Amino acid sequence: MNLHAVGVVYRKELTEWLRDRRTLISTVLVPLLAFPILISGMISLSAVLIGGAKKEVPKIMIIHGEDSPAVVDALKANKDVEVVPYVDNWKDQISEKQIRAAVEIPEGFQSSLDKGTPQTIQIHYYEGELKSEFGAEHVEKSLKAYRDDLVKKRLEAKNLPDSLIAPFDTKQHNVAPPEKVGGASIGSMIGYMVIILSMTGAIYPAIDLTAGEKERGTMETILSSPVSRLDLVLGKFLLVFSASLTTVILSVTSMGLSFAYMGHALSNSANTSRAGIHMNLGLTSVVAVFLMALPLSVLFSAVLMTVALFAKTYKEAQSYLTPMTFIVVIPAVASVLPGVELTPKLALIPILNTSLICKEIITGTYHWNSIAVIFASTCVYAAVAIFIAVKTFQRESVLFRS
Repeated sequence: MNLHAVGVVYRKELTEWLRDRRTLISTVLVPLLAFPILISGMISLSAVLIGGAKKEVPKIMIIHGEDSPAVVDALKANKDVEVVPYVDNWKDQISEKQIRAAVEIPEGFQSSLDKGTPQTIQIHYYEGELKSEFGAEHVEKSLKAYRDDLVKKRLEAKNLPDSLIAPFDTKQHNVAPPEKVGGASIGSMIGYMVIILSMTGAIYPAIDLTAGEKERGTMETILSSPVSRLDLVLGKFLLVFSASLTTVILSVTSMGLSFAYMGHALSNSANTSRAGIHMNLGLTSVVAVFLMALPLSVLFSAVLMTVALFAKTYKEAQSYLTPMTFIVVIPAVASVLPGVELTPKLALIPILNTSLICKEIITGTYHWNSIAVIFASTCVYAAVAIFIAVKTFQRESVLFRS
C-alpha cells in the first residue's frame, strides 16, 4: 500500500465531491437542518394541537338516563362539555368526529344507587383521537365529582367523616435525574437518527465513485493510471468515509444544540407544569456517541461502495441501495420500540447494538463492557467489509460489467 498514492486519489475524489451539489446537500445540509426542523416542528405542532384540543368544548351525547335525572343534570351542568341531543347513529358520529364522546347510563341507574347496588357507566370515545380523549376525560371527571359528592352526602347523613372513603393518599415521586428522564423519553431517537444520517451521507459519494465513474466512462482512465487497485479503492473509500463521518459530526452537533434548545423552551413554557426535558448531552456523551458511530460509518462506506460497484449506471446503483435502507432502518428503529433493552446477544448485532448503546449513553449510563464489545464487533464487521470491497475492485467482471 502506497500512502502517497492513496492520498492523491483521495484529494482528487475530494475535489470532485466538493463540486457535487447532491452530495453536499445529503452530507452537510440534511444533518445540519434535520434536527432543528424536527425539534422545532415537534414543539410547535404539539403546542398547537394540544392547545387547540384543550380549548375546544367537546360535544358529548347521553345515551338513556331518562330515569336518572340527577346524573344527567350533573353532566349538563359541566361547562367543559356540551351535551347534544341523542341520535341512533352515535357511534358513527364519534368515528366521524362530529361528537367527541357518548355516555351510556344503564337503565334504573338512579334506583340502583338508592338501593346501594353498584352500577357501571360506560364512556364511549375514539381511542387515539386527541380531542375525543380529552372529551372522555372531561366526562369522567364530571362523573367522579358527582360520585364523590353523592358519597359525601351519604356520610354526612350518617354523621361519618369524609376520611372513611379516603383513609390515605398516594403520590408518585420521580427519583431519576432529569437528564435520565429526558434521555429515556427521546434518547432512542438519537441513535436512530445518527445511524440513518451516517448512511445517507455515504450513499451518494459511494454511487458517484463507482457506478458514476462507469456511466461517465472514466473508470477505465482511472484504472490505467500508475496506481495499484488497493491504493485506488482505499482512496475512494476514504472519501466515502469522510462524507459519512462529516454527516455524523454535523448531525451530533446539530442534535446537541437542538435538544438543548428544546429542553430550554419546554422548561420556560408557560403551558407546562413540569421542569421540561433535560438532555445529558455534555462533551462526554457527544464524544461517546461519535466514537460508537465511527466504526459503523466505516461499515456503511465499505458496504455501499461494494454494492454500488456492481451497477452499470447511477440509476441502477440507486435501485440496488434502496433495499439496503430498509435493512438498516429495521434494526435501527428497533431501539425505539418499548421493552427492547441491550443484552449480550444484542450487543453483537450490527446497527442495532449501536442504536441501543447510544440510547444508554444519552441517559448518562455507560456500560463499559457492552461499549467495548459493540465497538470491537463493529470494527470487525467494518474490516471484513473493507476486505470484500478491495477484492471486489480487483474483479474485472465487476468493474467492466456490461
